[in-house]
Amino acid sequence: MLLALGFRPFYLLAGTHAALSVPLWVMQYSGLLPGANVLWHAHEMIFGYAFAVIAGFLLTAVRNWTALPTPSGAALGGIVALWVLARILGLYSLAVSSLVDALFAIALAWGIGRPMLASRNRNWFFILLVLALGAASVAFQAFPAVALAVGLDLVLFIIAIMAGRVVPGFTNNGVPGAGARRIQWVEYGALGSVLALLVLDALQVAAFTPVIALAAAVLHAIRVALWAPTKTFGKPILWILHVSYAWIVVHLLMRGLAGFDVVPAVLATHALTIGTIGGLTLGMMTRTSRGHTGRRLETGPAELTAYLLVHAAAAIRVFLPLVGPNLYVSSVALSAFLWFAAFATFVASYYPILTEPRLDGRPG
Repeated sequence: MLLALGFRPFYLLAGTHAALSVPLWVMQYSGLLPGANVLWHAHEMIFGYAFAVIAGFLLTAVRNWTALPTPSGAALGGIVALWVLARILGLYSLAVSSLVDALFAIALAWGIGRPMLASRNRNWFFILLVLALGAASVAFQAFPAVALAVGLDLVLFIIAIMAGRVVPGFTNNGVPGAGARRIQWVEYGALGSVLALLVLDALQVAAFTPVIALAAAVLHAIRVALWAPTKTFGKPILWILHVSYAWIVVHLLMRGLAGFDVVPAVLATHALTIGTIGGLTLGMMTRTSRGHTGRRLETGPAELTAYLLVHAAAAIRVFLPLVGPNLYVSSVALSAFLWFAAFATFVASYYPILTEPRLDGRPG
C-alpha cells in the first residue's frame, strides 16, 4: 500500500527526516555530538526534506492533472530508494549525496514528465524546476552559498505557484462566501519578483536584491490579503496555509532589511524555511493525505498541535534573537525542539493513514 501513490512514501519519509535531522544538527551545533556541519543541515532541509515533499505532491497531483498514471509499485520504489540513498550518503559525503540527488531529480522528472508531455499538460514546466533542483544540489559542492540560495529560491517559487493555484480555491470551497480572489497583475508581480531574486542569486548580483525583496514583500502581502485569510480562523486546515504563506512576506521583508544590514540574513532564511516551507508542507501533507485516502478534509487535535508547534518554532527562531541577541543559541535549541515535536506528531498520527488502504476502497 505504501507504494500505491507518490504522496504515501514521500510524505512519511519527509516527516521522519524532518523530525530526526534537525535534532541531530542541534546536538552537533551545541557540542553534544561531534561533526557539526552547517552546510549539511542547510543541504538536507532543501534537497532532502523540501524536495521529498515536492516529489510526493507532484507524483500525486500529476495523476489528477493528466488522468494518466504516475509511477507506483517497483518504479516508485526505485525513485524513493534514490532519495533514501542520497540521505544516507549525505552523512558521509555531500559530494556523493549530491550526485545521487541529481539522479533522483532525473527519475522524478521522468515520473511526472511522461504523463504531462503525453497529455500536453500546461504544468510541464515543473519538469524543468525539478531538474533545476537536482542541478543546484550538484552545484552545491563547488558553490555552496550560491546553490543554497538558488535552491531556496526554487522551493519558494514552486510554493508560490502552487499556493496561488490552490489556496484561493480551497478557501472559497471551505468557507462559502469567503470571496478569496486573484488579480492578474498581483500574480505576475509576486511570481516575477521571486523569479527575479532567483536570477540575481544565480548570477551573484547583490546590488538590486534588497530593493526587489522589499517590493516582493509588498506584492506577496497584497496577494495573501486577497485570499481572505481572516475568514479561515475557524478552520485549521485552511488557516495553516494562509499563515504559512504570510511568512513569505516576513522572509522577503527581512531579506530586504538584511541587505541594508538592519537584521541578520539568517533570520530571513529561517522565516522561509521554518515558517513557510515547514508550515505549508505540513498543511499540504495533512490535507492531501486525507483527501487522497478518502477521509474528510477536517483536522483534529494532532493536526492542530503540529500546526501550532511549527509556527511557534518559526516565531522563536526568527524573533527571539531580535529581542535579545544573547538568546540566539537558546532560540536555536527551543525552535528545534518544537520543530521535532511538530513533525513527530505528524508522523505518529499519519503513519496509519499513509500505510493503510483508502477508506473508500478506491486505488491510490
